[in-house]
Amino acid sequence: MLEVDALEFGFDRPLVKGLSFSVPKGHIRLIQGPSGCGKSTLLALISGTPIFNVHWTGKIKLDGIDISALPAHRRAVGLMYQEALLFPHLTVGENLAFGLASSIKGKARHLAVHNALAAASLEGFGERDPASLSGGQAARIALMRALLAEPKALLMDEAFSSLDPSLRRQFGRFVAEQIKLREIPALLVSHDAEDHEFATSSVLRFPIESS
Repeated sequence: MLEVDALEFGFDRPLVKGLSFSVPKGHIRLIQGPSGCGKSTLLALISGTPIFNVHWTGKIKLDGIDISALPAHRRAVGLMYQEALLFPHLTVGENLAFGLASSIKGKARHLAVHNALAAASLEGFGERDPASLSGGQAARIALMRALLAEPKALLMDEAFSSLDPSLRRQFGRFVAEQIKLREIPALLVSHDAEDHEFATSSVLRFPIESS
């Protein structure tokens, strides 16, 4: 479970006060609100991404452990953004392999990539150039790369907004299936009200001063 307790943050003034919520394993919780209300800053605080000049207090827990003071690489939190951000100099398969731990080698590494392509319904795409992928295909590869790192939670920052409505629904269902299958909590931030259909836990609306 991902838990945020009594979180307050802001820059020259508080953006958010007294924010407390949880996301159970296997569920997606949507945080919805307009640009500039603190949604992306919240994800950065949870993931441990450095933010210049932000002031914050509160606790962030993952599986009951306080990760608030841990550096990003020790939090086991995955991130997805609006753009797929695939490495253009690597093949699709190499992009997926990038998410794997270095301890996974040889046949096990090859099998993990093969299984990820199969899960994304993209068998045979391993040698493809990422530039040849459609938007929906690239989004699936980006998701599977994030999940191959075996995160204990997944954070998604406007992860569906670059897709057209039809692809958005397909990808949203795919994400929900993967989150449920892997039994990890996921947090999706979005300014689009349509994304509520992907949430399997209650929607939290920003701006907010208390929970």
